[in-house]
Amino acid sequence: MDTADLRPQVDVPSTALFTDQYEFTMLQAALKAGTAERRSVFEVFTRRLPAGRRYGVVAGTGRVLDAVRNFRFDPDVLGFLRDRGIVDEPTLDWLSGYRFSGDILGYPEGEIYFPGSPILRVEGSFAECVLLETVILSILNHDSAIAAAASRMSSAAGGRRLMEMGARRTHELAAVAASRAAYIGGFDSTSDLAAGFRYGIPTVGTSAHAFTLLHDTERDAFRAQVDSLGGGTTLLVDTYDVAEAVRTAVEITGTGPGAVRIDSGNLLLVAHRVRQQLDELGARDTRIVVTSDLDEYAIASLAAAPVDAYGVGTQLVTGSGQPTCSMVYKLVARATSADPGAPLLPVAKKSTAGKQSVGGRKWAARRRDAQGVAEAEVLGTGPLPPEFEGGQLLVELVKSGEVVGEEPLDAARERHRAAREALPLSAVQLSRGEPVIPTEYIG
Repeated sequence: MDTADLRPQVDVPSTALFTDQYEFTMLQAALKAGTAERRSVFEVFTRRLPAGRRYGVVAGTGRVLDAVRNFRFDPDVLGFLRDRGIVDEPTLDWLSGYRFSGDILGYPEGEIYFPGSPILRVEGSFAECVLLETVILSILNHDSAIAAAASRMSSAAGGRRLMEMGARRTHELAAVAASRAAYIGGFDSTSDLAAGFRYGIPTVGTSAHAFTLLHDTERDAFRAQVDSLGGGTTLLVDTYDVAEAVRTAVEITGTGPGAVRIDSGNLLLVAHRVRQQLDELGARDTRIVVTSDLDEYAIASLAAAPVDAYGVGTQLVTGSGQPTCSMVYKLVARATSADPGAPLLPVAKKSTAGKQSVGGRKWAARRRDAQGVAEAEVLGTGPLPPEFEGGQLLVELVKSGEVVGEEPLDAARERHRAAREALPLSAVQLSRGEPVIPTEYIG
């Protein structure tokens, strides 16, 4: 599915105010000091993975490119900044002509990352780069957290289908982003129609308990649903008595519905009982779908159950307990003057324990063994070693202000599948542990 062809053409509002005020006050001070035009290199990275996670997943890159493209200052935005007295008139004049003209490189969407990985590198003048910090971090921190949770759930599901259904458990706009990130991480479909409309993700959904309760009997509800949606529909069988509902579902459809959904109770036990009952009634092709506050651990516990698909909501859209990746956006190099030919000087924060960073513009590569399994995340600021020629992880996303790195969503989804398969087997263990491969720095 080439989702690039499915995305609707809409008038996207400016993203310039998806930011923190201090980005603008820094800009104003730098303009006055004459340092705003110094060439600068910012990198996005995380100092550590969320507790217990073995790897991270890059997601949100496509949304970052949209945000950069639409980061502009129209009259309404400038009026807001002026009315609030956030910046002075010279700064407003500078902002009125703002368009990012620098370069952005990064790990391609769906790729795996580890502590220190330069997930995104933003290079240009200090003035144009510093303004992008908050919007870039808000997108990458949210989407990468969801994608990592989705990846863990996908591993636990062992090839069984996964449906994202968490729209009602988060902000309406976050729900769309979460669906996109979950799809990259391995989910097959979403219940959120806005995500289907915006990104071409397959959508699913049939009925809730309210539909059964609306009718005088469960039989009437099932009949109405089958008459409307056909015998291949999914019938929700745990509103009243599960065994009776399954029996009714098979009677109404003749050979059994396409699937039955179980949304409560001891899912392992109920799934076995329902499978046995369906088989005894001749509905051997009817699938079993389970929902009800699932996470990767619950999915793994159902590995031996006769379940065909999982529907996941709350735990997915909240990152399964890790709703952010703690990514940061740090200046790692800057020119010694505003002269276009001035050399770059590596810089890094050194003062606070636990928050140090490594200065300098970095390259990144992944060392693999003879079987192609990842052994280490290798980062460096000096010359690229010959053995990593052609194997760098960073790719061009924006060149001289022009977006060059857009791709279909399915490309990111497939990239993640391949990257995860190239990790050591311990990467998919759900028990707490350290990153599955170490990060090594080469000076």
